[in-house]
Amino acid sequence: MDNNAIVSLLGLCLRGNHLAVGEEPVAEAAECRAIRLLVLCSDAPDSTRRRAERFAREGQCLLADLPVTKAELGRALGRTSVAMAGVTDLGLAGAVANRLGQMDPARYADLAQRMELKAKRAAERKRLHEAQAKAPRSAEVRKEKPQRRTEEPAKAPANAQKAPGRRPRPDRDAPRKAAAPARDGSSRRRADASPARGGKPGSGRGFAAKRGSAPNPYANSRPVKKGKGSFRKKES
Repeated sequence: MDNNAIVSLLGLCLRGNHLAVGEEPVAEAAECRAIRLLVLCSDAPDSTRRRAERFAREGQCLLADLPVTKAELGRALGRTSVAMAGVTDLGLAGAVANRLGQMDPARYADLAQRMELKAKRAAERKRLHEAQAKAPRSAEVRKEKPQRRTEEPAKAPANAQKAPGRRPRPDRDAPRKAAAPARDGSSRRRADASPARGGKPGSGRGFAAKRGSAPNPYANSRPVKKGKGSFRKKES
């Protein structure tokens, strides 16, 4: 009997993270009902066999006695010795059961048939679950969404009072009137009356009159013509 094929399959399960190695990991996986096939070595003690049977009952999985020793299984799995292990993948568990049935049909034929039956039932449950998940969606009738009505903004009544706002000020809000064009000579008088900064009073060249200053005595005087002197007559 070639035991290397079974050991290599279990090593493949370990590399794919589908194998619980040792009593404590097997107990935890059996409590969650995640084990599909529980394998036990040929030289395992009776106490270990009883615990393995209890784990199989709790996890509702199959139990198989391997034709390998604890040392051989531990060497394949990178341990010193391994007494029991649990395969958590259904496909890999079926492959191990089929390989055992091919190696020793008289001993493992029943195990291979039961494992095949469990795989068929699991596939049927999966198809039924998928059909139930798709059935409500196919039976649903798509209802047309009602069109949303565009509501127009409500108009305020004619006698509604306006919201309180800024009080109107006639001095600021009233439109400014355009200045009338100045007559001849008025611009010069205005310049003489309010000279800009920097000049002499009456010259019209930049001398700004300060507030409260004396009025300009030459504001309304007529300009002096060249060469004729003043308009005052000389006293004889």
